Amino acid sequence: MSRDGFTTCLWFDGQAQEAAEFYVSVFKDSGIERVAHYPEGAPGPAGSVMTVEFTANGHRFVALNGGPQFTFNEAISFQIFCDDQDEVDHYWSRLTEGGGEPGPCGWLKDRFGVSWQVIPERLPALVSDPDPQKAARATQAMLKMGKLDIATLEKAHAGE
Repeated sequence: MSRDGFTTCLWFDGQAQEAAEFYVSVFKDSGIERVAHYPEGAPGPAGSVMTVEFTANGHRFVALNGGPQFTFNEAISFQIFCDDQDEVDHYWSRLTEGGGEPGPCGWLKDRFGVSWQVIPERLPALVSDPDPQKAARATQAMLKMGKLDIATLEKAHAGE
């Protein structure tokens, strides 16, 4: 794994390998690069998974089994920009499966507690339209949604 750019470290409590395998199954351009195990005398049980280096959607991650001290919250989230409703539906359903939680305005938590924003590529243009009425209508429509619906956002933007 190249050390250029950034690598995101995700802290888990014993679920690092399960999470990495899940993310690799959800996104294209993904794969597990390396699995490291705790040696004798380390903070984790000897032989258990310590870290999993993986790539998801071309982004580098390290999943660390660090213990229960830290948990995920919405202060950090990953944005997935989608070309069409099929992509929105795909990522929404995959990331909420197995115990994930839908949230408002395109946000969700996966079953590991990681927050995601599943966003139509067109959304930023709709909610920041130079016409304040169009932008307001699109924003109000978005605020009423969990999973974002592109057709409904477009209709609201158009005033339909």
